[in-house]
Amino acid sequence: MLTIENISKSYGPQILFDKASLQIHQGERIGLVGRNGSGKTTLFQMILEESSTDSGSIIFPKDYRIGHVAQLLNFTKPTILEEGCLGLLPDEINDTYKVEKILFGLGFTKEDLDKSPETFSGGFQVRLNLAKVLISNPHLLLLDEPTNYLDVISIRWIIKFLRNWKHELIIISHDRGFMDQVTTHTACIHRTKIRKMRGNTQKIYAQIEQDEEVYEKTRLNEERQRKHLERFVERFGTKATKASAAQSKMKVIAKLSQKEVLSKIANLGFKFQYKPIQSKQLMKIEDLQFGYDPASPLIKDFSLTVRPDDRIAIVGKNGKGKSTLIKLLAGELSPQKGSVHKHELVKTGYFAQTNIDELSERCTVEEEVQSSNPGLDRTGVRTICGCMMFSGEFAEKKISVLSGGERSRGMLGKVIAAPTNLLLLDEPTNHLDMQSIDALVTAISGYKGALLMVTHSEMILKSIANKIIVFKDDEVTIFNGSYDEFLEKVGWGDEENKPSSTQTTHPKKELRKLKAGLREERDKVMKPRQREIKALEKKIFELEAKEASIHKELEVASQEQNGDEIVRLSKEAKEAMNEIDISFDRFEKLSLEFDVLNQKFDRKLEEILG
Repeated sequence: MLTIENISKSYGPQILFDKASLQIHQGERIGLVGRNGSGKTTLFQMILEESSTDSGSIIFPKDYRIGHVAQLLNFTKPTILEEGCLGLLPDEINDTYKVEKILFGLGFTKEDLDKSPETFSGGFQVRLNLAKVLISNPHLLLLDEPTNYLDVISIRWIIKFLRNWKHELIIISHDRGFMDQVTTHTACIHRTKIRKMRGNTQKIYAQIEQDEEVYEKTRLNEERQRKHLERFVERFGTKATKASAAQSKMKVIAKLSQKEVLSKIANLGFKFQYKPIQSKQLMKIEDLQFGYDPASPLIKDFSLTVRPDDRIAIVGKNGKGKSTLIKLLAGELSPQKGSVHKHELVKTGYFAQTNIDELSERCTVEEEVQSSNPGLDRTGVRTICGCMMFSGEFAEKKISVLSGGERSRGMLGKVIAAPTNLLLLDEPTNHLDMQSIDALVTAISGYKGALLMVTHSEMILKSIANKIIVFKDDEVTIFNGSYDEFLEKVGWGDEENKPSSTQTTHPKKELRKLKAGLREERDKVMKPRQREIKALEKKIFELEAKEASIHKELEVASQEQNGDEIVRLSKEAKEAMNEIDISFDRFEKLSLEFDVLNQKFDRKLEEILG
């Protein structure tokens, strides 16, 4: 059991802990939460004896081993496997299978095991450090944002791994869904104290809110009672007949506690600025192909139409092309084949870690956010800054002094402030705290435009996505449906999604024949419809461009007061709109028919595969 007793810690005028206490019992898995700057990382540093308390004590059992992920990327062995084996305990040095199991779970392949750690990206090097800690099986495992460099598949693996953790565990994570699936208790740093409860984050925050409501009501009641008693004493204290009663009232006043007014904690809330657009198609991607090595494309023959109500999540393993796709759609990269067409009235908001260099070093965070939308008042700008964790005077910090993570938050603030109708977001939550992420998800849910987002958070995927772009098995496919439906019908190949041994199987030769026959039948039925859908998409896109051009000419004719031209152009605009409606009705009917048939063939394939 780890015991934290009455610790206090301050940095200048900022008090993080004031006689705070916490006990961690055997086998407890604790999620550590609190607003940004509340002291979560500082508490880890004090437990690791990297920082000292001002007062109080942290007491460990004898021979208690603590494991944490080292920030220093310093590798001493020539291969991934040998480096991973450094985490094994002395009596396990030959148990390399344990190392392999954890490395595979964190996304390394069999071919990776003999490669040098230095040849991997920073994200995979952090995973290797994480693997060494998990392998070492410490009595207390400290994990600070462990999902930051993991993809959705590795996160699903580590959730299972940590749920079976037999010792103590404390996690700091901005991913509420991940934390709630792993932990048995939640500890919240709140108003310089630490409060622990069995249950998830929602439960502890609800309890704290309820307790503070009761506190405030009690404080107001006692304040009213105090004022009433003080008025009585003032009025009758000098009168002989009331002196005894006044003395009695003064004793009651002395016994009343002086409850301090709780400082107000701002509730985060904002909305994305929306620029209206009437088009039924915002973007059309046709036969897209791209690869940094042209001989081995990451993306091949990819097509997609983005409509105003689309909430498209882009998911898959790291390094498979998710961020590359976003860059292609944003125009940061040019496709090697195919095309990306945006409607001429589309206003895109694009966020990625790579575009933070667009921020001006001379400006403050507030000035940069304001520059995206001069029409936004200062309250609106400051609200966005606060949600991006630049509250109060922090909004006045110069970009030049910000860290990489802070610049990312500043860039996201600019995207939020700018009027858009299409959002392209690549891992927007990486540098946000839990409250800011909740506010961001709420804002995305209320956004009137379309969204394409890369995220590894299954909580966000489940709450937002209505269509999924899936990078899996060296293919890019589109799943029309929610993330829950994707897990149910397709899945990630986890054990729960593998067919059971009792299901029907076919010999390989027969299986190939059945699959070939089904493919032939599918092509015969689906390809004519697919061709017509593509033709209709192209026609609608061209008609909408034509209609937009006519409306521009109408504006000029109206300014010039050219009556004949106004009549002619109005007629053309009406005809174009009617043709768009007819084409779109046919398109919707065909698309629905296509989806129904596609599901039918998917079910047939499932039956063949058993």
